Amino acid sequence: MNLLTTALNPLTGPSLGVSSADPKKQLAAAQDFEALLIGQMLHSMRENGSSWLGTGDDDASATAFGFGEDQLAKALTKGGGLGLSKVIAAGLAAKNGAAQRDPSPNSAPSDNL
Repeated sequence: MNLLTTALNPLTGPSLGVSSADPKKQLAAAQDFEALLIGQMLHSMRENGSSWLGTGDDDASATAFGFGEDQLAKALTKGGGLGLSKVIAAGLAAKNGAAQRDPSPNSAPSDNL
C-alpha cells in the first residue's frame, strides 16, 4: 500500500459514505484533502511569522484568521489549487478500475482437483 492510498483510506472509507464507484464523491473528498493541506500550509506560515496583519495576536484574531485560512484554502482548491485533487481523484479512479477488473486480488486461486 503506497503513501497516497494510506492517506486517502479514511477519506474514501465507508464511514464517510464515499462509494468507491462514485467519482463525484471521490473528487469532493480529494478536494477536501487538498484544502486541508493548503489550510495547514497557510496556518504554519502565519504561525512562524508574526501574523497576517502585524503584531498583537489574541485568541479572537487567531480564530478569525483560522476561519479565513480555511475559506481561502477551499477557494484556492475549487479554483484548481495545487492540482493535487485531480491527481488523487485520477488515482482513485484507476484503483477502482483495477478493483472492478479483478474484484478479489487477495484471494488465492482455488484448486479444483
